[in-house]
Amino acid sequence: MADQQFVPPRPKRKPRNTTWNVLIGAIVVLVCCVGVGGLGFVGFRGFSEAIGPAQDAGSRYAAELDAGNWPAAYAQTCAATRRLMTEQQFVASQEAGPKATGYELTGTHVGNYNGRRTATITLRVSYPGGDVRTVEVPMVQEGGQWRPCP
Repeated sequence: MADQQFVPPRPKRKPRNTTWNVLIGAIVVLVCCVGVGGLGFVGFRGFSEAIGPAQDAGSRYAAELDAGNWPAAYAQTCAATRRLMTEQQFVASQEAGPKATGYELTGTHVGNYNGRRTATITLRVSYPGGDVRTVEVPMVQEGGQWRPCP
């Protein structure tokens, strides 16, 4: 019997505490969800603050065109457009073309190109007989305001 070595018995395994593991997992998931939600909210606010002023300027321009108030629409245009044509020329060009029955702002895109902010509005122009055309109008920032530059 001297040849046999004493082997200690294996210690009993403690049962796992699954409640504790589930609680830790739930806390981790909650922290992640709150973080992602917060970042999404901040990103959305930044997006709406960037696009809002350009969209508002585009809506005002489309409303003046839709009302047929050509002088007011001309007054909203950028300096480059006003240098290229007088108000009378702008009004004449609007009245000379096919008569639109409606203008609707359908989209606004604001971007950044080489550190310079750019914007484009998309107008849906309706004509008699059901003809519809989509027109993209570039926007420029002048004096902190967006202006259509057709």
